[in-house]
Amino acid sequence: MNKKNSIFIATSIDGYIADKNGGIDWLHAIPNPDHEDMGYGAFMNEIDALLMGRRTFETVLGFDMDWPYDKPVFVLSHQIKVIPKHLKDKVFLCKGLLNELLEQLHKKGFYRLYIDGGTTIRGFLKEDLIDEMILTTIPILLGGGAPLFSELPCELKFDLMETKTYLNQITQHHYKRKK
Repeated sequence: MNKKNSIFIATSIDGYIADKNGGIDWLHAIPNPDHEDMGYGAFMNEIDALLMGRRTFETVLGFDMDWPYDKPVFVLSHQIKVIPKHLKDKVFLCKGLLNELLEQLHKKGFYRLYIDGGTTIRGFLKEDLIDEMILTTIPILLGGGAPLFSELPCELKFDLMETKTYLNQITQHHYKRKK
């Protein structure tokens, strides 16, 4: 089976995924009256499951909407002990070394994973476990906040596969890991 760990995330021009207060309202800085999904639906059709960090899970829980995922969601957390009842059979807690966790998910038939959440993404990058990145840049400088990237033990090279522009202002770059 073709295994792939992918990122689909938005950043500010200066590389932040949340502002200094942890907010993400800036993601809607550019009006989107037609609710263009910027490739998100097609991306979701290509994955088997999501693997996200605790803070990202808590952020999604705080949205004023129904649970947005129809694929299994695995939440990396040492702090959360119980998943809300309404998400039973939809969300699963996990912890451990990333390579071991991937092995467990692959044994369950989940090969194409959407990796989400800053800390989780940075951990996967440090272990060189990201195969594909779809980075959408919102034209705003936040001047601080939660960075998408951090220091790595070695250089990681990617090939640019495609660049798209949405709403005449938002750019999206699709990268694949060069190995």
